[in-house]
Amino acid sequence: MGTGERGAADEEDPLMRVSSQGVTVVALLADPDAPTDIAQRLARTLPARLADRSGQGRRFAVEVVSEPFTSGTEDLPTLLRRIMQRGRAENWDIVVALTDLPLHADGRRIVVKLSHDHGLALVSLPSLGGLRLQTRALRVVEEAVLDLAAPPATRAERPPRRQPVPRPVARRLAPHRPGRGGEEEAVGLRYVARGPVGYLRVLAGMVRANRPWRLVSGLEKALAAALATGAIATLDDTFWNIAEALSVPRLVIAMVGSVALMIGWLIVDGELWHRSTEGSPGARQRARLYNASTVLTVGIGVLVCYVGLLVVNLVWALFILNDRVFSSMTETSLRSEDYLTLSWFVASVATVGGALGSGLESDEAIRAAAYSKREQERRRRLQDDHD
Repeated sequence: MGTGERGAADEEDPLMRVSSQGVTVVALLADPDAPTDIAQRLARTLPARLADRSGQGRRFAVEVVSEPFTSGTEDLPTLLRRIMQRGRAENWDIVVALTDLPLHADGRRIVVKLSHDHGLALVSLPSLGGLRLQTRALRVVEEAVLDLAAPPATRAERPPRRQPVPRPVARRLAPHRPGRGGEEEAVGLRYVARGPVGYLRVLAGMVRANRPWRLVSGLEKALAAALATGAIATLDDTFWNIAEALSVPRLVIAMVGSVALMIGWLIVDGELWHRSTEGSPGARQRARLYNASTVLTVGIGVLVCYVGLLVVNLVWALFILNDRVFSSMTETSLRSEDYLTLSWFVASVATVGGALGSGLESDEAIRAAAYSKREQERRRRLQDDHD
């Protein structure tokens, strides 16, 4: 269907998005990296699910387009304008845009933004939470497409019940019709995450988008320093005597202290703390959300590193420690629990060594290990604006 034919069809019924061949073309416009991976998996099952639910022999074709449509901005009207312009340039009936940036408008956390006039939906993946993201994304996109493709009469008959979100998620979301803030906001519907549960869901989604488990492999110099510190400490009889004298509460305090030191060092040294240049309540709220996700992301990454060091040091201790030598140095026989106690204490010491070793990493390396690509771009833009 050509552009002129499509324009005529839209004038007849702009909300009945069906091409002349009876196939509704749905484009999944996704940011690179994780959103594109999710979109590609959605495209495998979405056409059949849409056809089955819409009935009447209707067919859907799903295309995946990967491009950074959020590059340089997280302003909602700007993003909607970009999506509309992209959709007009292609043979698409419906556009669903997926991003791993948390979106805000009027102090609200946006989950889904629908524009029936323009046949588009914008989905903020972090707002769907950190668990079962693929399943939730499938349901949200499916409901959004069906809502956008439905005739106006169908939508008018039962507006409260047609929510572009799965029912378990809908309980935690609230519909909100924005005021007239521009052409792209004139007709549309937002679904926002509400309450403390909605805040925690967005926070969990942001942490998942950052993939904190990558922190270990991303900080090679810090990891090398931690492993070297642990290997040397396991061979030192001074650490044997100290570990032998430490109680479990003291070992826990040493673990918490070393992990907190590593988290604080990475945040300060890598300049990961977000400072809002705006004084509005919404800006301060966003800053708190970003900083909370930073602490959780770095914290989970450091904990993964700590557990890895504990396992490595335990294996090293099992290989190195000798009962006769250990007894001569500590004046106590070597017991099975001594291996774990020593490895636990050495892991705390090695974590401190890793914190010092992270000082050799560049700020860019720390940010690359701690954040998703979208979040890195966002922080670079903020830094450029500040400079």
